[in-house]
Amino acid sequence: MTSISTATLSSPGIGSGLDVTGMVNSLMAAEQAPLKALTAKQSSYTAKLSAYGALKSALASFQSTVKNLSDPAKLQAVTTTPGDSSVLSASGGAGAVPGTYSIEVTQLAQAQKLVAAGQTSDTAAIGSGLLTFDFGSSSAGSFTGNGQASQSVSIGTGNNTLAGIRDAINAANIGISASVVNDGSSSPYRLSLSNTQTGAANSMRITVGAGSDGAGSSSALAALLTNDPAAGQLLTQSMAAQNATLKVDGILVSKAGNSIADAVPGVTLTLQKSNAGSPTSLGVAYNTASVTSSVQAFVSGYNSLSATLKNLSSYNLTSKTGAVLNGDSLVRSIQGQLRSIVTGALASSITGLTRLNQIGVSMQKDGTLALDANKLKTAISTQFSQLSQLFAATGSASDAQLAYASSSSATKAGSYAVSVSQMATQGSWLGQSLGSNLISITAGVNDSLQITLDSLQASLTLPSGSYSASALAAAVQARINGISRFSDLGSAVTASIDGNGALKLLSTRYGAASNISLDGSAASVLLGGSGASATTSRGLDMSGQINGVAVSRSGQYLSGAPGDAAEGLRVNILGGGTGSRGNVQYTQGFAYQVDQLASSLLADTGMFTTKADTINSAMTKLGASTLREQDRLSAVQASYQAQFTKLDSMMSKMNATSSYLTQQLTALAKGASIA
Repeated sequence: MTSISTATLSSPGIGSGLDVTGMVNSLMAAEQAPLKALTAKQSSYTAKLSAYGALKSALASFQSTVKNLSDPAKLQAVTTTPGDSSVLSASGGAGAVPGTYSIEVTQLAQAQKLVAAGQTSDTAAIGSGLLTFDFGSSSAGSFTGNGQASQSVSIGTGNNTLAGIRDAINAANIGISASVVNDGSSSPYRLSLSNTQTGAANSMRITVGAGSDGAGSSSALAALLTNDPAAGQLLTQSMAAQNATLKVDGILVSKAGNSIADAVPGVTLTLQKSNAGSPTSLGVAYNTASVTSSVQAFVSGYNSLSATLKNLSSYNLTSKTGAVLNGDSLVRSIQGQLRSIVTGALASSITGLTRLNQIGVSMQKDGTLALDANKLKTAISTQFSQLSQLFAATGSASDAQLAYASSSSATKAGSYAVSVSQMATQGSWLGQSLGSNLISITAGVNDSLQITLDSLQASLTLPSGSYSASALAAAVQARINGISRFSDLGSAVTASIDGNGALKLLSTRYGAASNISLDGSAASVLLGGSGASATTSRGLDMSGQINGVAVSRSGQYLSGAPGDAAEGLRVNILGGGTGSRGNVQYTQGFAYQVDQLASSLLADTGMFTTKADTINSAMTKLGASTLREQDRLSAVQASYQAQFTKLDSMMSKMNATSSYLTQQLTALAKGASIA
């Protein structure tokens, strides 16, 4: 009898004839439907992130375009055309008045140059001391400082030769250029000093103080480099300090430098050479091409962004499929807000321009903008100065001594009344009469001064010498303003002699933080004699109201109150008195509005970030669900495989049994037939 094998089949279906693999795959295809749905959802999220990225880029590009129009200075650009560019060049900006000007340059500004007496060697020791440079103008044996800080250079044993003095002055970087020139004479080496600042009020006074190696050496240095109207001018002036002089439309103008920003309104002139007797012209015209280009860029940029929005949110009626952002709330919001801005009217306007269609920019039926070039040209030629208020955020005050300073994103467009209850004042210090005699400052005796300026403290030493009252005031101002501790924080003083002959110091800052006090050995001299006392006064802050609300103040400024429509509005009160000071009209132009909208959407806390964070969070959860589903499918497939493998084995055994029985029955039948 043939035995039946019960061994497990190694290949499902071979023994039974069942397509086990096909049946398992068919069942798994149905089981994978949830996984396919998760994968499709993930692809949808990825596509949305990509679409938001494209939209974000398009919006940022449009924002970059509108920034040119949201800057008032760029909208007020002018072109300048000199008749003779070898005489001068020019550049224009806001405030320039178109026209043709006559320019005659009679003299260029130049800096003073001084030359010391010749020396037989540039390497022989001369002497030590402290070189002090003051800057101002000399007249009839006196020197009047220009308010610029004094500068000092120490000359010691390591640099007390002519070459060493040159190198020390250059290394000090005090605005003086030094060189040694060999003139070929018997004493050929001559120190040349050049001031880098031009102008008649920038002559150099050079005094020499005692050096570290004794009075003799200091005297030798003083004999070479002293250049003081009161003590002797021992250097030769090879070039005098002088102002530039010119005539603008026949009006004489004198300036310290060759770059002049206030002779022609809104135009900076750079003088190149004299054309005395042969005036040249200077043409000033509005830069209409720049404005036209900026407005056209605004229209093109809007249309480009509009096309991106449309493509990302469209719906195809033929295929009945929508684009990736079809029906998206962010797209609808951007489209609605942009259209509202460009088709709307300014909430308040300083000028008659309130709508873009007034300058030829209009909305078409398809949602794009179109530019009427002729209408824009007319607006530029007739209302050029008003265009900045149509596009940028601007302000204008009805009071001539009231100025719009700035605003913030919280400031609402509108007209705001301003009233002042307390004008800002400056901190001051006032001594008593200095008398009519010269005032002596002696080193180590009465030259030390400690000053508190705007609550900052510092010490200084006044140059020794004999001073008139006005010269002493100039020296004090120069020394104080030369202290970096003050200048770095924007603090300075103006010094003057009042009608009673007393020294008066006035802080250049306004408000409660402005104050001045003096102490030290020089203080009694400045006071006007021993026993005298100074009158000091701390500054007062501005106080008042904007839009009927009491507001914060700092110096000469008032700022809108938090929570009020005028929040962030900053107004500068330049002068005048207390009481009602008129209105400040604040307008937010169309380019500014678009810029603010884009900034809010593109910010780290804006809608693009919110959308991206929401999708990324959903994708993280989706990823976890996908992993769980894959684990489930692996388990189901293993179960199906095990069940069908068992069925296959069973069927194989049954087939074997069937075959055996068939053989046996066949054999019995044959046996019965033989019998």
